[in-house]
Amino acid sequence: MNGVFDGIQVELAKGGSVTVTGFGAFGVRDRKARTGVNPGTGETIRIAATKALAFKGGKSLKGAVKCK
Repeated sequence: MNGVFDGIQVELAKGGSVTVTGFGAFGVRDRKARTGVNPGTGETIRIAATKALAFKGGKSLKGAVKCK
């Protein structure tokens, strides 16, 4: 299993995606820079652009957990 997880990690680090048939797909998405609010002070702050991990469950996984 460690080999599988290492392979997924390497592919995502390169910006690629990995699909596990019957389970789902892992990928990387770009988040744009945006404006936010500091909840403690109410001050407007700038949030830098970043990358985020994404997972989309496959049809059989969604059916197993009864997702719509």
